[in-house]
Amino acid sequence: MKAEDLKLEELVDFAEGRLALHERRLVLHSIHAFAQFRKDLVDTIGMEQARRMLTRFGYFWGHADAAAMKRIFVWDSTIEWLKAGPRLHTLQGVTKALVKSLEWDEVAGRFAMEVTWHDSGEAEEHLAELGPTDYPVCWMLVGYASGYASFCLGKDIYFIEDRCKAKGDRVCSAVGKDRESWGAAVEPHLAYFRGDDIQGKVRQLSAELRRRTRELARQRQRLSALEHPTRPMFVEIRSEPFRRVVDLAGRVARFDSAVLITGETGTGKEVLARYIHQLSLRSDGPFVAVNCGALPETLLESELFGHRAGAFTGAIDDRVGLFEQAEGGTILLDEIGDISPATQLKILRVLQEKEIMPVGQSQPRKINVRVLAATNKDLSEAIRQGRFREDLFYRLRVIEIDVPPLRQRREDILPLARYFVKQLAKKLKLPDVRLDSTCLDYLQAYAWPGNVRELENALERAVVLCTDGVILPEHLPPHIVHAHLAADEGEVGLARSLADVEERHIHHVLKMVGGNRTRAAKILGISTATLWRKLKRQQAGEGGLVGSPDA
Repeated sequence: MKAEDLKLEELVDFAEGRLALHERRLVLHSIHAFAQFRKDLVDTIGMEQARRMLTRFGYFWGHADAAAMKRIFVWDSTIEWLKAGPRLHTLQGVTKALVKSLEWDEVAGRFAMEVTWHDSGEAEEHLAELGPTDYPVCWMLVGYASGYASFCLGKDIYFIEDRCKAKGDRVCSAVGKDRESWGAAVEPHLAYFRGDDIQGKVRQLSAELRRRTRELARQRQRLSALEHPTRPMFVEIRSEPFRRVVDLAGRVARFDSAVLITGETGTGKEVLARYIHQLSLRSDGPFVAVNCGALPETLLESELFGHRAGAFTGAIDDRVGLFEQAEGGTILLDEIGDISPATQLKILRVLQEKEIMPVGQSQPRKINVRVLAATNKDLSEAIRQGRFREDLFYRLRVIEIDVPPLRQRREDILPLARYFVKQLAKKLKLPDVRLDSTCLDYLQAYAWPGNVRELENALERAVVLCTDGVILPEHLPPHIVHAHLAADEGEVGLARSLADVEERHIHHVLKMVGGNRTRAAKILGISTATLWRKLKRQQAGEGGLVGSPDA
């Protein structure tokens, strides 16, 4: 899991009368009310004590969020877990947090991080009720960053704010270091992190500020913009291999050169062909796609080139073929590797002469069509076996674009999954359906042999089966949820006992659902009572597996 993959709607359960971050209850507060609370706090106990309380409040909040992130996700690295803290602050509407630099030397125990806070809500609160200052005032942000990083690294980390909007700076920013790296420079700030006699008050305040509504409103606007009819054909692209494919398609689109699109079944070859057409000078013309492998040879010839009435039994009227229907536009010959040698020869003539010969007609017809072809076959091997014409191959493959399988572009899995859920929600008239964050690691861990098409089908199943509008791991196909078992077996061969495999599997499922036994039992296909007995046996044995109670 990467920090940039976090989405608010997958982290928080929104229900009337209750918001929760994976069973940890949240409360929304008005920034204006909290600004007044801040002023009252300063007026009552003084600036220094108010700063101390708010810093400790933020510190506890950061600790709790870091613990939640550890419980919910399997992170790619400690660095990604650390980056999730600023990402959460952004999602929560507290500020737009950007990590400028981050270094963590685990061996030496040295940590250094610089973060900028754009549009800090805390600075806004202070300015609204207490006015401009000559010192930084983002005390909760400093406390949160310190508490979050301290929990992640298991050692004291302190952030110090060096710029702040409340004192006239353009943005707020802070630097975080471990205690040793700061040296004497951190001494004046340590008192603000000590709980002493106000620890109980800090805990009482921990529900005061959790989530803000501003980012939710902005996110709705962004989603609305994505759903606008002028949106690009592709979902957000994060992987470099697929980005190169799309860039190449964009470069060749404006030329009429033939393009051969290769790749496994379900990778989106037709989508890429439509993208090329959309960017071409022929975009105002038709786009016609034909699956050559789905039609018998006699019917395929009539479909492609058309026929005259009486050309064969059943040909009652003249028929315009698909090449003519694509006049002025683009035709995609999908599964080109499945056509017969006779049809290959006729398509070669189309490419060479730019003309077709309808069935039953003696005079050719000129056409103005761009030809794209797609296949999941190895045409070079087909040529060696005499099943595909070499001259046609080179005519079709003026430019070849190989679409990588989904397992080679795992960064694109989550954006695709989120897009499909939105589209399926519209299609099935279930507007409130959303992915739960516990599904994300399963989706990214699976190899997707059926590629994008398999992902879409798996999510349609999940949307249909989910309850209360939340897609959980138990709604995904079982072979996806249990895919990690095959990986485990590959790592250890025959060295692991059946009981050990079972124990590891139960532990993995419990971890992925945050310790919720009811949900874990559903995924495992057993009753909660059976799961409880297995946990007790494993706890009594050498494995020492301990199950968490239902949330």
